[in-house]
Amino acid sequence: MATSVDRRPAALSPQRVREIIGEPEALAAAKVQPALDVHFRRFIAHSPFLCMATSHADGTADCSPRGDYPGFVKVLDDTTVAIPDRVGNARIDSFENLATNSSIGLIFLVPGHRETLRVNGKGYLTEDDDVLTRLQVEGKTPRLAVIVEVEEAFIHCGRAIIRSRLWDPDSQTLAAEVPSMADMVADQIRPEGLDAETINGVVEVGYKTLF
Repeated sequence: MATSVDRRPAALSPQRVREIIGEPEALAAAKVQPALDVHFRRFIAHSPFLCMATSHADGTADCSPRGDYPGFVKVLDDTTVAIPDRVGNARIDSFENLATNSSIGLIFLVPGHRETLRVNGKGYLTEDDDVLTRLQVEGKTPRLAVIVEVEEAFIHCGRAIIRSRLWDPDSQTLAAEVPSMADMVADQIRPEGLDAETINGVVEVGYKTLF
């Protein structure tokens, strides 16, 4: 059930936020690196999932998931990574954003690991044959790749993972309480002649073509 408040909460200034939060610890400020060292490279090589944040020139923001076998993101050099574009829904929200605003932020996760790796920089699309060949999986080559020029990278503490119990098997029982994608789509847009069962069949067919 939707909830509401009588009025929108007031926005805080950056100065007020700093007054409330305080200054960061020296370690938190010093851990930011300008390139991908051996530790960050190893983290990326074992990561099967990341979140990609981009924004349009008009300020519209977007964050989308990317996932594949561990190491699907390739480190090309100390300040460059390549992310394959696997078969998806063809919305290209992130790609349209990068065309007008190259700023990009990534969060890499490794299952069972409580810390995450944050990478920020500039991104663009490529169809370079050499890059795409390196991103092949099961003999299939992606049509495009996102190139990220790394400006900063750092490990983010695990408090969010710990509090959320994300990797706790007992937490996975919560999935049963959330409607399926098919149920949500059928209820939200009510496509003519399609019920949840039919939509689920379409979704499952799409899932069979992962690459």
